[in-house]
Amino acid sequence: MRDQVILRIGVKVLIPFILVFALYVQFHGDYGPGGGFQAGVIFAAGFVLYALVFGLARMSRVLPSVVWRTLAPLGVMVYAGTGVASLFRGGRFLDYNVLRHDPIHGQHLGILLVELGVLTTVFAVMTGIFVTFASRGKVEE
Repeated sequence: MRDQVILRIGVKVLIPFILVFALYVQFHGDYGPGGGFQAGVIFAAGFVLYALVFGLARMSRVLPSVVWRTLAPLGVMVYAGTGVASLFRGGRFLDYNVLRHDPIHGQHLGILLVELGVLTTVFAVMTGIFVTFASRGKVEE
């Protein structure tokens, strides 16, 4: 793939826009279509595109397997931690109203945290699935 100069330059230009668009989808999820799942898939697609053009070994230097293996459970913990925090504040599990003094601000904070947890987990799992299949199960530790 070394002789594909235009493809490599095009991907280097395109990937930052893909990642920023994923963040837009994430933070726009409160107000329209989008949210953590869609943003996580788009974010992972940026790294998958990088691996397809530059190779899996080079992507592993940019995003080592320890990163996505750590992010997958971390996102679940953020999601569950948001629910547990609302329990400790006197509400029900994932009752965002109790997270702040103003229920509307609590709703926004709770949704943001939950969606960030979903983004993190979906990104890590999608990246992990791609790397596992692309490396034929021989993922470097």
